[in-house]
Amino acid sequence: MSQRIVVAGTDTEIGKTIFSAGLADLLGANYWKPIQAGLEGETDSRLVARLGRLSDDRIVPERYRLETPASPHLAAEIDGVRIDAESLDVPDTGVRPLVIEGAGGLMVPLNRDTLYIDVLARWRLPVVLCARTVLGTINHSLLSVEALRNRKIEILGIAFIGERNSDSESAICEIGRVRRLGQLPSLSPLTADTLQAAFKASFRRADFKL
Repeated sequence: MSQRIVVAGTDTEIGKTIFSAGLADLLGANYWKPIQAGLEGETDSRLVARLGRLSDDRIVPERYRLETPASPHLAAEIDGVRIDAESLDVPDTGVRPLVIEGAGGLMVPLNRDTLYIDVLARWRLPVVLCARTVLGTINHSLLSVEALRNRKIEILGIAFIGERNSDSESAICEIGRVRRLGQLPSLSPLTADTLQAAFKASFRRADFKL
């Protein structure tokens, strides 16, 4: 079985998709977003394909494609769908590694009975936790680390997204006893070239190997 890594976040809209694109490019991996909520405009899968330079055969189709841009449980209810968490089995993508991107934060509900972290606990795959560098990140990050550890989910490390905040980053890694994988700055312009350059400058491929 090829290497499989889950990219999770401490919150929504923190840059998980951009990070996933860079990681898939760095590892030569396939990409899978099990649940896409919101189909207007560029979906996360298409953004990853563009920024990570992934061909179509390296994008695993979403299991659920929901029209409404909202929490998965609410988007599914509005769309008249019920997400069956048991159906979310990790696909076998052959020899290539697989980067799996979660939706929102760890405790986002998929339906009225199941949180995303419940699915991660069933998968038993290593998690890269993406965290902001702005005010509030220490609390959100340590709560997320505690939630993962309580469910015995392996934490590969933390990837910080945003401008460098040495004190917050150090506090999270020291108090949470987690490895700092690197820091992805805000990129302007955000292109495949600038993302690849930033990733190579900030992250080491070897740190993502099990």
